Amino acid sequence: MDDVIKIMKTGEKNRAVAATKMNSSSSRSHLLLKLTVQSEDKISGQRSIGTLTLVDLAGSERVSKSEASGQRLTEAAAINKSLSALGQVFTALITNQLHIPYRNSKLTHLLQPSLGGDAKACLFVNISPDLNNISETLSTLQFGSQARQIQLGKTTSSAIN
Repeated sequence: MDDVIKIMKTGEKNRAVAATKMNSSSSRSHLLLKLTVQSEDKISGQRSIGTLTLVDLAGSERVSKSEASGQRLTEAAAINKSLSALGQVFTALITNQLHIPYRNSKLTHLLQPSLGGDAKACLFVNISPDLNNISETLSTLQFGSQARQIQLGKTTSSAIN
């Protein structure tokens, strides 16, 4: 457990947060934590392994509202581009396309094992209750609705010899 806490502290130090007109502590990057867990049944000796991927996506940003400029503008463009790439992956998975564009961004490439194959996923979306943010709220709900349509495969045994 100490290893996990140490890694999380390192990640927190490296995480970019800055003020914009819309949010005083806006995430300027996505956060991704992958935990590989291995267990062993003491009686049978059967071992299992699995990966838990936790992701905190930075929200898309309307530059006209956030008034981002300089470095904040560059960050907003990168965030929006990676979220767009994730949306393209969602669309390809929903429509059963032969090619899934996982390599269009680092985010989608890192999430490939969680979005395809025998993975299971759970998504929480956070929205603003402020009426001034209705367009962002609707966009977030549409994103969540799109993600909900993805049919993931059946989970398989994670037993190893």
